[in-house]
Amino acid sequence: MSNLRMTSDLRRQLILGAAKRCFARNGFAGTTTKSVAAAAAISEGLLFKHFPSKAALYAEILAEECEADPDLAHLLGQEPSTKTLVELIRGMVGHFMQISSGSDDEEAQRLRFMTTSHLDDGEFARLLYAKVGDLIGPVFTGSLDRAIAAGDASRVGSEPLNLFWFAHHTVLMAALTRLPAIPCLDYGNAADLERQLCQFILRGIGLNEAAIASHLDLALSSIPAPSVAAESA
Repeated sequence: MSNLRMTSDLRRQLILGAAKRCFARNGFAGTTTKSVAAAAAISEGLLFKHFPSKAALYAEILAEECEADPDLAHLLGQEPSTKTLVELIRGMVGHFMQISSGSDDEEAQRLRFMTTSHLDDGEFARLLYAKVGDLIGPVFTGSLDRAIAAGDASRVGSEPLNLFWFAHHTVLMAALTRLPAIPCLDYGNAADLERQLCQFILRGIGLNEAAIASHLDLALSSIPAPSVAAESA
C-alpha cells in the first residue's frame, strides 16, 4: 500500500510540475487540462483522478508556493501570541500592497483571476480560500485567543476566523483599487497607507491601542512582508 501511495504522490508532483510549466508558458486561460496531461505524459482521465479541474491545479500550485515562502514559514512556526498576530496582519497588508498599480506581473494577474472567479462560478476562489484558511487560520485564531487572554484584545463576535477573512477582504479590495493603470483611488503615501491599514484591521479584530502601539512599529520596521496568500491569487 505504501508503494502505491508513493507512486500516487509522485505522479501528483509530476502533474503539478507539468502544470507549472504550462501556466508559466501559456497563462491560465491558455492552458488546458489536456495540454497539462500531455506535458505530464499521462491521460487526461488520470489527471482528473488527482485534480478535478484546471482551477484545482492552479489553486494547488499557489498553495504550495505559499507554504514554501520562507518568511511565511517562519511566521507560522512562531508561538501563538499578540506579536505573532500583529506580524501576520502586517505581512498580509504588505503582500497585497506590493502588487503595483497597472502591473502585468504574475501577482497582479493572480489577483485579477481571483477577482473574476468571484464573478464567475467561484470555484477557484473557494479552493484557494480553503487552502489559505487551513494554512493560516489556526495561527490567526490561536494568536487572537492568546491576545485576548493577555488582555491585549477584546473578543469580537463568536466566529474568530471570520475576522481573518474580514481582514483579507479589506486588503484584497484595497489592492484591487490599485490594479488599473490609473488607480481607482489615491490612498497617498504608501508607508502611511500600510500603517493605516494595519491599524484599521488590528482595531477591527479587537486589539487595544496599547497592544497596537507596542507591537506595530516593530513589525513595520523589522519584519519582511511574507507572501500571505492569497491571494493573491
